[in-house]
Amino acid sequence: MTDVDQDAGAQMRAGRPEPDLRIVETRVYRGANVWSYEKAIHLVVDLGSLEDFPTNTIPGFTEHLLELLPALRDHSCSRGRRGGFVERLEEGTWLGHVTEHCALALQQVVGHDIRRGKTRQVKGERGRYNVIFGYVDERVGLAAARLAVRLVNHLVRPDPELDVADEIERFILQAERTAFGPSTQAIIDEAVSRDIPWLRLNQYSLVQLGQGVHAKRIRATMTSETSSIAVDIASDKDLTTTLLAAAGLPVPKQDAVSTADQAVTVANRIGYPVVVKPLDGNHGRGVCLDLPDEQAVREAFPIAQEQSRRGTVVVESFVLGKDYRCLIIDGRMAAIAERVPAHVIGDGTATVQELVDLTNADPRRGVGHEKILTRIKVDAAAEEVLSGQGHTWSSVPAEGEMVKLALTGNMSTGGISIDRTFEAHPENVEIAEEAARMIGLDIAGIDFICPDITQPVRETGGAICEVNAAPGFRMHTHPTIGEPQYIAKPVVDMLFPPGTPSRIPIVAVTGTNGKTTTARMISHILKGMGRKVGMTSTDGVVIDERLLIRADASGPRSARMVLQNPRVDFAVFEVARGGILREGLGYERNDVAVVLNVQPDHLGLRGIDTVEQLADVKAVLVEAVPRTGHAVLNADDPLVREMRRRCSGQVVWFSMEGPGTEVRDMIDAHCRRGGKALVVEPTDRGDLIVVRHGRRDMQLTWTHTLPSTFGGRARMNVQNALAAAAAAFAAGAPLHDIRQGLRSFSTNYYLSPGRLNEVEVNGVNVIVDYCHNAPGMKMLGDFVDRLGESLDAASELGKPSRIGIVSTAGDRRDEDMRELGEIAARHFDVVIVREDTALRGRKRGETAALVTEGVRASMERGARCKQVETVLDEIDAVRHAMSRANRGDLLVVCVDKHPSVMAELENWSQQAHPGASDNPVADPDYTPPA
Repeated sequence: MTDVDQDAGAQMRAGRPEPDLRIVETRVYRGANVWSYEKAIHLVVDLGSLEDFPTNTIPGFTEHLLELLPALRDHSCSRGRRGGFVERLEEGTWLGHVTEHCALALQQVVGHDIRRGKTRQVKGERGRYNVIFGYVDERVGLAAARLAVRLVNHLVRPDPELDVADEIERFILQAERTAFGPSTQAIIDEAVSRDIPWLRLNQYSLVQLGQGVHAKRIRATMTSETSSIAVDIASDKDLTTTLLAAAGLPVPKQDAVSTADQAVTVANRIGYPVVVKPLDGNHGRGVCLDLPDEQAVREAFPIAQEQSRRGTVVVESFVLGKDYRCLIIDGRMAAIAERVPAHVIGDGTATVQELVDLTNADPRRGVGHEKILTRIKVDAAAEEVLSGQGHTWSSVPAEGEMVKLALTGNMSTGGISIDRTFEAHPENVEIAEEAARMIGLDIAGIDFICPDITQPVRETGGAICEVNAAPGFRMHTHPTIGEPQYIAKPVVDMLFPPGTPSRIPIVAVTGTNGKTTTARMISHILKGMGRKVGMTSTDGVVIDERLLIRADASGPRSARMVLQNPRVDFAVFEVARGGILREGLGYERNDVAVVLNVQPDHLGLRGIDTVEQLADVKAVLVEAVPRTGHAVLNADDPLVREMRRRCSGQVVWFSMEGPGTEVRDMIDAHCRRGGKALVVEPTDRGDLIVVRHGRRDMQLTWTHTLPSTFGGRARMNVQNALAAAAAAFAAGAPLHDIRQGLRSFSTNYYLSPGRLNEVEVNGVNVIVDYCHNAPGMKMLGDFVDRLGESLDAASELGKPSRIGIVSTAGDRRDEDMRELGEIAARHFDVVIVREDTALRGRKRGETAALVTEGVRASMERGARCKQVETVLDEIDAVRHAMSRANRGDLLVVCVDKHPSVMAELENWSQQAHPGASDNPVADPDYTPPA
């Protein structure tokens, strides 16, 4: 945005500012998009009257804003230096821009270090702006956007019902509820540092690391490798102790009981003091320590039983000593921490309550696991511990006196941790590792009670009192005293040993026409190589040649579905314009990006009004290519050619142009520099596809040998085959596999439904294709002309007629619909205009009328078409066309619902009448199917 003109008269022409800022539209991009290489939130905001009031015209705005969000002082904005945004505020900037920075600052308040953002005016719409900013958590980013708008309006005119401090506190609490815990976040951070992709699978802590066949899952510190049986054993404290004792490891005497009387009996047998705890509890809940007599055991029993899911309680001998947690990962000790129960240290003047309040004021302390330390709870349990030491909340402990507020050293009850990783005696480390192996846990927390971890417990006394599945990492990654241990590293090493892949190759295909066919060709080539291919297209999601979902699956959600599938080792995505504009790519990057063409289609939708803007949308795939990747680009399309400047990796050209042209000269120069390209070389035997790499030329195959090209007549499929071969070559496929894949791929209904499917129905040659726009009709028309010439030459019944059933989607521009009709009229003798089932905002018959206008206009200029008819229903149109077609005629059906059309054609084929005339309906006894 440019700086504001200081002409006060122009600024104040609207009078008094009103709090008119509002969000008109919100989009969440979950991958690379037209605005950013990374995920972002896109707001379209309307300033209303505030369009006339930059920040320097609103008294006190800047000062109050900086009071609310001091972090804005650090924003550099376009100035590139600290304080740059404050300069913009003082000079005057618009409030859409302020909203962007407020949303970023609010996210920074909750620890999300996001600094990416931009604000641009919506072209042609006064007062509307595109506000784009990055995010870590989608829900937090959206909440920040809404709160930012409210804050800006509040600063324009104070809202008496808005308590800003309360709203910000509420926002912080929401962010803390949705944030990952310290353990999960530590593993994710380590994965990100190794370029391992991750995906959050639910609103809690279930996360996928890696893609497809390489994917692993974690939930807090449980992983895909964690044994369910081991977790069950660790949850049963009685069984755990039995197994450890059987292995000769030091454990306390204990027994499981279900009544208070049984608990007393066991306590008397093993001797006081004892510990009473739930059989299957966690986080130290329900654990009662150092019980000296029968009465204490009876009082502790219901406390422990309440925390046990099974209602069973364990009574064990009380082992005197310090509490140590040994973290074992993949069979080896990763960290050891001494856990100190929640406590305060007296100073001789403050009460216990005051000391607790002072301790809880530490910014490192929060609720639950949201921060590295947990606030000390002031509750009945803490009061009981206090009374046992002769204190109350109003007591004033002596200076230096340690007053405990919990019996256990769990971090979740307000305890602190001291790192002892490098102080433990080797024998103690070996005992802990053996305990984890006995239980069978890949990640285990071994709780030691012993006088000193630096001395062997077999000599000093001590025991393993518990083995924990899914142990927390917080005490190790953020110890209160000592050095932090980077324990996420061995976890990620275990899941992804050095040298093992975490990503699957991704080929993404886009363009105005040919995307689906090209994606299918690439998948077919890779399938022939033995790969388990996950493919998305407008027909659905296909995993290893099995259709899982029948829908338009060319968007980012379908891509994520493929990347989550554990069978997939190669992904091929058809990427449509709509998905990019709606949500971005849905993944970080693609190894190969294929751009087939950019033609005027879908214009006038979602702010895309020109073909150049459409090219910018499709170029997102090219921008998502890493340095090690490839962009496969159509050299014959000027707009696609320009995308080479946006590619970080290598460019692979493909071209239908012959030698001696400007395009081929460019490709020749590219290959002389070591580049790659696929071209068509005309020869006496036909057109030959040649792979060029540097100065080497390698013959791939003749175009007429490819079934999908109809003997070379379907030039659009020659181009699609070039793109598919180039993509497979860039992905590392050998030439013989590419050749075999192309030669075995055909456009039959089973391999490529709805794309140049050829069937013969009662002597009528029928082509079924999903052509729906003017550029596609040009290519289809060229194919019809070439195929028609061969049919004319082979016909013994006179010159066959060419009948076309055409339509387009209702969300196209009027001129695009007319153009499709004009082009169709040049290639067909009879044009039958129908309509799709989904009218997309048009009235019934409106789309057909516009297409018909184009047909008639072309007929007036002498086009081939001699007759145009309108039959709105698709099946009725097919029946009408078949009823008037003679044997040998060519019928091209541009379909909407191709399964229904194919079923109808099959129905006609089965009802053929022997002895009927060349026109089936000419037989008076013949009745068209109902």
